[in-house]
Amino acid sequence: MAKSDIRRYSLGEINAMRARGEAHKTPSDAPAIELDETFWENARIVETKLRRKASVHLRIEQETLEFFRAAGPGHLTRMAKVLKAYAEARAKG
Repeated sequence: MAKSDIRRYSLGEINAMRARGEAHKTPSDAPAIELDETFWENARIVETKLRRKASVHLRIEQETLEFFRAAGPGHLTRMAKVLKAYAEARAKG
């Protein structure tokens, strides 16, 4: 499944979709999907509970901050995601 196929909904959004008839529970007679070894080799754990985050003071170059701010609200979240992706990539190799 490509990342573009992934959609995230809150419980409230799902309940609203059900109320509008846009979402349905899986029928009890739906066929089972067999997952092969390739699936499990590429599977990863996705936490459903938010992890606690540490508050830090970070000094960065003004150009770096302006780059992230230029994309609009959420620049600190984007910066944190870049740092996390870097840490995960370094941990693998």
